[in-house]
Amino acid sequence: MKKFNFRKVLDGLTASSPGGSSSGGSSSGGGIGAGSGSVHPGGTAGAAGTPRDEIQEILSSDYFQICKTVRHGFPYLPTALAFDPVQKILAVGTRTGAIRILGRPGVDCYCQHESGAAVLQLQFLINEGALVSASADDTLHLWNLRQKRPAILHSLKFNRERITYCHLPFQSKWLYVGTERGNTHIVNIESFILSGYVIMWNKAIELSTKTHPGPVVHLSDSPRDEGKLLIGYENGTVVLWDLRSKRADLRVYYDEAIHSVDWHHEGKQFMCSHSDGSLTLWNLKSPSRPFQITIPHGKIQRDGKKPESCKPILKVEYKTCKSSEPFIIFSGGLSYDKACRRPSLTIMHGKAITVLEMDHPIVDFLTLCETPYPNEFQEPYAVVVLLEKDLIVVDLTQSNFPIFENPYPIDIHESPVTCTEYFADCPPDLIPVLYSVGAKHKKQGYSNKEWPISGGAWNLGTQTYPEIIITGHADGSIKFWDASAITLQMLYKLKTSKVFEKQKLGEGKPTTEIVEEDPFAIQMMYWCPESRIFCVAGVSAYVIVYRFSKHEVNTEIVSLEVRLQYDVEDIITPEPEIIPPFPDASSQLPSLKSLSGSTNTVACEGTMKDSIPCLSVKTRPVRMPPGYQAELVIQLVWVDGEPPQQITSLAINSAYGLVAFGNCNGLAVVDFMQKTVLLSMGTIDLYGSSDPYQRQPRSPRKNKQFSAGLTELTDSPVSLELERCKSPTSVKGSRKLSLPTDLKTDLDHVNGHCTSPTSQTCSSGKRLSSADVTKSNRRGPGRPPFRKAQSAACMEISLPVTTEVGYISRRAMLQQLHGVSTFSHDERHYAAYTWMDKENRENTFSRSRSSSVSSIDKESKEAITALYFMETFSRKNDSMVSPCLWVGTGLGMVLIISLNLPATEELRQTEPVMVSPSGTVLTLKGAVLTFSCLDCMGALIHSPYEVWRDPNSIDDSEKTRKRKLVMYSPSSSQDMGDHQFAVICSEKQAKVFSLPSQTCLYVHNITETSFLLRADVVTLCNSICLACFCANGHIMTMSLPSLRPMLDVNYLPVTDMRIARTFCFTNEGQALYLSSPTEIQRLTYSQEMCDNLQDMLGDLFTPVETPEAQNRGFLKGLFGGSGQTFDREELFGEASAGKASRSLAQHIPGSGGIEGMKGAAGGVIGDLARARLALDERGQRLGELDEKTASMMASAEAFSKHAHELMLKYKDKKWYQF
Repeated sequence: MKKFNFRKVLDGLTASSPGGSSSGGSSSGGGIGAGSGSVHPGGTAGAAGTPRDEIQEILSSDYFQICKTVRHGFPYLPTALAFDPVQKILAVGTRTGAIRILGRPGVDCYCQHESGAAVLQLQFLINEGALVSASADDTLHLWNLRQKRPAILHSLKFNRERITYCHLPFQSKWLYVGTERGNTHIVNIESFILSGYVIMWNKAIELSTKTHPGPVVHLSDSPRDEGKLLIGYENGTVVLWDLRSKRADLRVYYDEAIHSVDWHHEGKQFMCSHSDGSLTLWNLKSPSRPFQITIPHGKIQRDGKKPESCKPILKVEYKTCKSSEPFIIFSGGLSYDKACRRPSLTIMHGKAITVLEMDHPIVDFLTLCETPYPNEFQEPYAVVVLLEKDLIVVDLTQSNFPIFENPYPIDIHESPVTCTEYFADCPPDLIPVLYSVGAKHKKQGYSNKEWPISGGAWNLGTQTYPEIIITGHADGSIKFWDASAITLQMLYKLKTSKVFEKQKLGEGKPTTEIVEEDPFAIQMMYWCPESRIFCVAGVSAYVIVYRFSKHEVNTEIVSLEVRLQYDVEDIITPEPEIIPPFPDASSQLPSLKSLSGSTNTVACEGTMKDSIPCLSVKTRPVRMPPGYQAELVIQLVWVDGEPPQQITSLAINSAYGLVAFGNCNGLAVVDFMQKTVLLSMGTIDLYGSSDPYQRQPRSPRKNKQFSAGLTELTDSPVSLELERCKSPTSVKGSRKLSLPTDLKTDLDHVNGHCTSPTSQTCSSGKRLSSADVTKSNRRGPGRPPFRKAQSAACMEISLPVTTEVGYISRRAMLQQLHGVSTFSHDERHYAAYTWMDKENRENTFSRSRSSSVSSIDKESKEAITALYFMETFSRKNDSMVSPCLWVGTGLGMVLIISLNLPATEELRQTEPVMVSPSGTVLTLKGAVLTFSCLDCMGALIHSPYEVWRDPNSIDDSEKTRKRKLVMYSPSSSQDMGDHQFAVICSEKQAKVFSLPSQTCLYVHNITETSFLLRADVVTLCNSICLACFCANGHIMTMSLPSLRPMLDVNYLPVTDMRIARTFCFTNEGQALYLSSPTEIQRLTYSQEMCDNLQDMLGDLFTPVETPEAQNRGFLKGLFGGSGQTFDREELFGEASAGKASRSLAQHIPGSGGIEGMKGAAGGVIGDLARARLALDERGQRLGELDEKTASMMASAEAFSKHAHELMLKYKDKKWYQF
């Protein structure tokens, strides 16, 4: 435990020259290099702010380790499906090489092929705790499922042939592998070595056949005789191959391509599905022609001709029942004339045909049967249908075929996710309360049976604190999820769009919406779990304040309109490379407004839009069910034909009764108790005379022009500024998206022009000559500035290869984001993205970087990127704390707004709240991301809040009860309130200030070549730290208040905007991000949780006895074939079949069970882990051996008994009595 002496450190710097006073030094951090505990040369703390001699920091690097915990949601881009009927677990393979294994709720495992190749097929070793996967790189993998994190035991890479189909018979160790060339190979599962036995395509088909039969599309052994293998070829040929005699028993031909084949359980018939929508049933006794041909959805012709062709039947399953007609289940096969028909699954049972229409295309389906034995009545009871974006299970035991209620959280993407928030260790009563109001809206009509995928085992583990994840969506809905103990279950769904009128199409009225699609998309959220106040900001520039109530209410929705439009002089320079150092005013040239030849008003049918909100709030009384109920809607309005800018920061405080939000124009503060606007002010006005850049306001109607060589920017809803020296913040506009993003441009030129942190430029990338400068135009009349609100789910990029420094390559990566602006995942910061074309990007990269100061000097707009309500010292050398609002901007400026609240509760309802800038200005390098406040002992100070009470309670005492506020108050001694520490983190650096002296005690330059995307002050092990996620993929933590680096791991490359936008930290060492459009990945940076993770994960394999096969009876045993005596080992083993060619396939040993030990390899921990694993595996083998020995003994005893009985029966009989 290291101790830090503030006084000694400060005394040691008294000789150094002070870098500043109230601002704590220059915005660049006083030149301090990256290093923890670097003391800012800002002079010693004032008398009122002298820190205590020692603050003991508990955290050290030993408390931190990063590992992924669990992945929730629907497997992205699914391709394959498999089910173990004994273990009752389901596996889903994906196009990205991932495998998700699902069992009972809580049993959910994610595996990933290192190659990333798509999964073609999955095959369980039934009841063996293993899985075979075939991937698109022609490799077979054997996964060990007898450990909580499955690992690959063996791999087999085919070099000369492409894998098309695999089949593993029940209780066999020989895997049949069909290839694109039409050959069939055989692999030993135990050794993963290829057998020398090969079924060549030219031996399987008739010699007279002149064409290649095509790839193998089906392999299965006969239920009647395991020595017979049915091989289906794509062109319509099916061969029944005798494995013993190595020749074809029979061949059938059909003139339509085959997609799938399935046996009748007796092994005398099989059914094929074809590309013309037909099903053919073949009898082994008459293979010359089909026993039956049906086109289930084909129209019967009047003249008796063959029914017309339909769409291909991609898969068919033929399942028999003992007490009823067989089930024939297939996907596809619909008539071509029904183009609008949705994808469907057809169930034929007797004469009844049921078509189940699906919401998404069908990827695969499996019929779940009571027995794993293929030669018994199958008795199907359910069908698992894997869709492109959903997984459903149909109950076959009921005539109306209801679906089972899915217990997995696979509907995260029901509407695309646009933002996320994560709360760990929240009040324990919240989860049951949210569940109780959410349960009332559950759908009805599900099957009353238990969910059939019930394998594995899961326990609660040692982690008991409640966790809640909130997801915002493109349709305006918000979902609350119970995320406790690494599970996920939906609690409650809130639809924010219900407060607005639906936009009616075709009315001919001018539109005021700033997005054409998804106008209700959620942009950011702010939640106070203690007071249950919830606030959201939408893409259409509105804020809704919600209160929680257990009672239904009918009431009108109160709405406010806020004008927040503010422009300043654009500062233009023709030579952006030659810039006098800040703050020389000579660098500011007059604007080119004199060149303006046209006005910029946006006309709609001859009228200018002014004071009109983007959406219409319902004016009639609205029924609000129990749960979150809208208290107030605040909308930004159009101003002089200019649309409102999207909101970039949001904060609410229940104790003060205030909500604050900002955008690139300025800041608004609203009293949601009195429903009044307290402050609506441009960012520059907040400085007053303290503006360090001395920017001048101007008329918002002046046209904006540019010097030669600038990129033409059309469709721009906001002004354009030059030389923006920040992380990428502009948005190119020839694309369909309008949502703000968290990524901001690295402080650099953007091809000679720059934009404000929140300007969204809609550019075609066209270059302007000097003659064209005056033609720089805005959005056309009546055209919305944004066209589509797109979700995080759609953002994917590829990393460019560059030899430049990390800064350049990261910017190049960011500049490949499809020209799409995205949602901010954070209520505290925002930016947008612009793309240049290839030529412009190259020009950008070749230019030298300008200093951040000179670029900031030219910045004319300044977005509000962070807001924070707190009881603190608002001015230098204040003697008492008071309510304040901390405001952070895109230029790294921190302003403190003083809040003067009425003294008593009675006056709070009537007297106005006074809001005024305090004049305090602090500076950092880069856009401000987050604030926090510590007391003089280094403990986190929570913002004040109001204890929740039901606003619609039927209890009169509840209604009249006074508000109960929880405020920060020093408890142990009086002098604890003498000073505080303010922790401020920007996208480049973190600073710790002593208040009220405003001395910068510590500064840590986090990154020079990249920028932070997210930063949060979080609690861990009863202490606090600053957790940061950088655009270069690094996750970092720093202790507080000393800012010592505890962890810096290059863990998560930002390969797409989705990660950047949805990454968030929370308490107890947890974090999450949207890893794909449909999945949430959770991870931990806590060493304690990493150590306990193994106990929290579910078991995929549980010991289950394989059901016994049915007694076949004497006659079936006598005439049913010789399947029981078939010895594959003798046939396929090396002794009889020989060795396969070494060049055909390459065996690759897998990591087995040691993949979890990579971090400990080489040390004592690694040796112990390996020894423990070896013991576990040895124990498993011994257990299996014991089971096999006992089974053999039982079989031997049974045989001896039957033989003895038979001997006694025929002992005294003569030969003629038999």
